[in-house]
Amino acid sequence: MAKKRKREVELVIISDVHLGTYGCHAEELLRYLKTIKPKRLILNGDIIDMWQFSKRYWPKSHMQVVKHITGLLAKGTKIVYLTGNHDEMLRKFSGFRLGSFVIANKKVLALQGKQAWVFHGDVFDVTMQYSKWLAKLGALGYDALILLNSFVNFIMKLFGKGKISLSKRVKDSVKQAVKFINDFEKTAAEIAIENGYDYVICGHIHHPEMKKITTEKGEVTYLNSGDWVENLTALEYNGGEWKIYRYADDPKAQSVKIRKDPKNNLDNDEIFKDLVNEFLTVKK
Repeated sequence: MAKKRKREVELVIISDVHLGTYGCHAEELLRYLKTIKPKRLILNGDIIDMWQFSKRYWPKSHMQVVKHITGLLAKGTKIVYLTGNHDEMLRKFSGFRLGSFVIANKKVLALQGKQAWVFHGDVFDVTMQYSKWLAKLGALGYDALILLNSFVNFIMKLFGKGKISLSKRVKDSVKQAVKFINDFEKTAAEIAIENGYDYVICGHIHHPEMKKITTEKGEVTYLNSGDWVENLTALEYNGGEWKIYRYADDPKAQSVKIRKDPKNNLDNDEIFKDLVNEFLTVKK
């Protein structure tokens, strides 16, 4: 049987995967990645969740995502890993380059005569700046809510009902959360306009978005890649056009079969060794 042709994409931006946590939808992300052939891939922060990482929980699908991404490097895809708050320990490696793989804190792209400013976005989070322990506590609570959500959806499935997102419902119903998102978008847009950028692209807040924001000083297109915990979204750029990719609207990706890797009994030390080796053995 002939292989299905992969969809070619000039630029893909993914953020907030949170590999190593119960809420991560690694299999869905892997299915998506298997349907595309990106020329450039930007991993915009919180890809591996080093805040909550536990070697007791590292499913095969999580490692398969890492292996697939390093495989893209071998096939010629240029990859930039922009650091976020949950993988902030990588910030000390900013500037590291290995072949087509780069680690940075931010990136400015030239796209058909326009400038795109890409960064994770946690710099705008007050809890990150002044109360990191509070932010980490909130992350643990968020992960607990995701676990509860998994149980609720299991029960819903037994009764023939569709899935729901408790965390999304909580955020959408709490005025303070809505205000935070609006303030985040406005702050990013204002700074981007002051610096003459045409696009400002973030992650961090798990809220996929694409819209024009106008101030008295100018206009900018604000984009957010969303996440792979609640929304299962990414940003794609082709021929001067941006779009928000949504896994829920992609039956082709949903039909992709994931090969079960027999190598699934790694001990605690081997997990980290395998993870590091995936990046260090990439061909230049």
